[in-house]
Amino acid sequence: MPETNKQMIVIYKENFFTLDTEMTSSKSYFYDEGLIRDFKENHAMALYRFGFRNSLKEMAPSLAFLHKVAATFVKSLASDPDIEVTRIPQPVSFETSGMLLDCVPYVIGGEFITYGWINEIWNMLSDVFEEEIGKSNESVSDYLRAQDPDLNVAGKVFFHLVENQSDENHPFAFLATYSTSGKEGRKAVHTPLKNALLEYKNKDELLLKLLAAVSRAADKSGFISELVESGELFSPLRFTVQESYTFLKEIPLYEECGILCRVPDWWRKKYNNARLSVTVGDKAPSTVGIDALVQFDPELYFGDIKMSRDEMARLMNEAEGLTLIKGKWVEIDHEKLKRLLEAYEMATDLAADGELTMAEAMRAQLTVQQALHLPQQEDMLEVSNGRWLQEVKNRLLHPEEIEELSLGEEFKADLRGYQQAGLDWLGFMNQLSFGALLADDMGLGKTVQILALLEHLREQKKTRSLLVIPASLIGNWQQEIEKFAPQLQYKLLHTGLGEEFDPENQEDTDLYITTYGMVVRLEKLMEFKWDLLILDEAQAIKNPGTKQTKSIKQLQAAARIAMTGTPIENKLGDLWSIFDFLNRGFLGTAKEFTGMVKDLEDYSRLRKAVSPFILRRLKTDKSIISDLPDKVEVNAYTTLTKKQVVLYKKFVNELEQSLKEAEGIGRKGLVLASIMKFKQICNHPDQYLGKGEFDYSHSGKFEKLKEICETIYEKRERVLVFTQFKEMTEPLADYLETIFKRKGLILHGGTPVKRRGELVEQFCGEEYIPFMVLSLKAGGVGLNLTSANHVIHFDRWWNPAVENQATDRAFRIGQKKNVMVHKFITRGTIEEKIDAMIGEKQKLSDDIIAQSGESWITELGNEELMSMFQLF
Repeated sequence: MPETNKQMIVIYKENFFTLDTEMTSSKSYFYDEGLIRDFKENHAMALYRFGFRNSLKEMAPSLAFLHKVAATFVKSLASDPDIEVTRIPQPVSFETSGMLLDCVPYVIGGEFITYGWINEIWNMLSDVFEEEIGKSNESVSDYLRAQDPDLNVAGKVFFHLVENQSDENHPFAFLATYSTSGKEGRKAVHTPLKNALLEYKNKDELLLKLLAAVSRAADKSGFISELVESGELFSPLRFTVQESYTFLKEIPLYEECGILCRVPDWWRKKYNNARLSVTVGDKAPSTVGIDALVQFDPELYFGDIKMSRDEMARLMNEAEGLTLIKGKWVEIDHEKLKRLLEAYEMATDLAADGELTMAEAMRAQLTVQQALHLPQQEDMLEVSNGRWLQEVKNRLLHPEEIEELSLGEEFKADLRGYQQAGLDWLGFMNQLSFGALLADDMGLGKTVQILALLEHLREQKKTRSLLVIPASLIGNWQQEIEKFAPQLQYKLLHTGLGEEFDPENQEDTDLYITTYGMVVRLEKLMEFKWDLLILDEAQAIKNPGTKQTKSIKQLQAAARIAMTGTPIENKLGDLWSIFDFLNRGFLGTAKEFTGMVKDLEDYSRLRKAVSPFILRRLKTDKSIISDLPDKVEVNAYTTLTKKQVVLYKKFVNELEQSLKEAEGIGRKGLVLASIMKFKQICNHPDQYLGKGEFDYSHSGKFEKLKEICETIYEKRERVLVFTQFKEMTEPLADYLETIFKRKGLILHGGTPVKRRGELVEQFCGEEYIPFMVLSLKAGGVGLNLTSANHVIHFDRWWNPAVENQATDRAFRIGQKKNVMVHKFITRGTIEEKIDAMIGEKQKLSDDIIAQSGESWITELGNEELMSMFQLF
């Protein structure tokens, strides 16, 4: 076991964020108790002060991004020359917001970080600054330097350079200005620097302070030093081409000294630079799939002027510096031109036949710069999609624009709008033979979308599909197939639960279902090239080094789908492993990918590369919420373990004999006691046997609990777990603690009334308390627990009124999230049979259930009872 340490992470929320911790085996990690304490006391002030700290490489990406937001705010204060007068921060610019959005890493809640979110945080930091500077008598520059002595604070001096087309010999004009108070005193105005000699006449100290930045620049720049010594700096100047080029190259030096420079946009934004333009996928390839060949066209440009290789090479003979080409100023840099020409040769070689694979084309924006040995920081490469590839990408990114697939009457589900769009997207991906990641939020119906696709394929033609799932999901998939796609012919390949796989006999089967564990054992699965290969809970292959993952990746298929409700974007390694299954080679080897994302700050290119292959809809999306009920109830089917099966069958045999001898009140008591024991066996063998061990592997429900709660933990959401047994609350809490890696809370009939209020307050507080385990009756009344958006009924009361009352602890006025309700049902047992009877209302009505609880079951005859109790 590798040694683990705590590291600080940030959980991003719709309007804010919270600090959290998680365990890491990384040798480099950042953890600061003082910072955590500061954030608990005052979020806004702590974040503001955090912005003055130097960035630490060992920060987790989520924390590093939060620091970048705060540090960018501080930098904006330091670079604003007008703030000395106004003492009010500038609003966040669209350009700054865009830069920050490009830097959003793959983190929990990253989808909430938008222009609006950044604006809210920026305004919060502005309020803190205004409050702080309002209490200070210092100048803003002195105040900022007191917070961070190494901070480069802008002075009041500006250097301006503009084009001067009226003078061929001096095509640029220069002027130095400074900012000073306007008439109203709350707005800065800019005036030539020579006016400062009058404004600060006989105020030598103030004049020296104003010119301190100029003095620092003169110490570092011979060019500025000459202008200062000659006094020319205080007058408008005409610059030659060489003088202008010297000035432009030295801009970083001036800005480091605290002088702001205003120059033509073409220099700042590199409009007129030499660049390599690569267009991929202008025409449709002759075949489909990630290995299909698409067109690849490299071209050379100077600004918007297309140039041949020879024309670009001839520029190497020109002197370095600025020159006019077709009326536009451009920079001749021999070193850059040399690298560009080398990159052009390499690009031509890479596309020797004018073609790349689709995988290479789709990730071109991510990797071509590295492949051509061009520096990441220089804008020398432009990658654009051709007409066909752009059209494909647009459709993948906007599923609602894909042609709608229709389903026959045999499919029994009414798809919601976003589910129909999901089906259309999956069908389009399958048509292209692209690997698809369906990553919808838990509760949005990933299973029904996949079944709709399988039904569509069944209607179109005979296909051979393989579905790989965790063993705990077997019951759920069987139930959903029988409910929504009864015509879909499937076979289960799982020990003790289905037929053995026969590669020679495929005619009657549309879908084979197996488990991750069985793939390792069934070598014959590798012999086929499946039409479609589907993984549910695909995070099971996030670790590329395991035998299980390696076996899964050996399976052959024309098209692949991975399903997960876990936000895999939290860890880039997980993202790589799943894409290595979906579209091998798309993100390179593990080593190449690690090198690619090491110290990555701009994540936008990575997102652009992978986003066409990912469909992720969230319950927080307003367009999705409008299509959803406020409360989503799902039956979570579990299976008995071998130990549970043995105990269950043994008890059925004992009960059958006892029923023959029981009469009257004794019979009724026997039936009710037996129901309780069946529930205990379904919960965990150790509850039935009265042992205290509770090994989770001995219970199918514990396995299901883990599967659901791992996703809840990944999103840092909260869950209420209800059980009708007080003795189960502690074992459940102990097990959940291993999943959530922190303690939760327990509330049952023995909890004092005063303590209950404290528990509720603690659970609903800002500190992340992931779960509360409650006994059904104690937790079912008088509690407001709306911070939870998941409810799990671990065992069933078989009285909807009682269960709904418990569910409403989370689902009530004040709840702002959609609530997911998971009702555990063990397949083949009394739990499934009674749930079916209640659902179909064949034997009873809601009124009878409400009045009698479970007593109605005692009225059934012995034969009916044994039919209900028997395991099937």
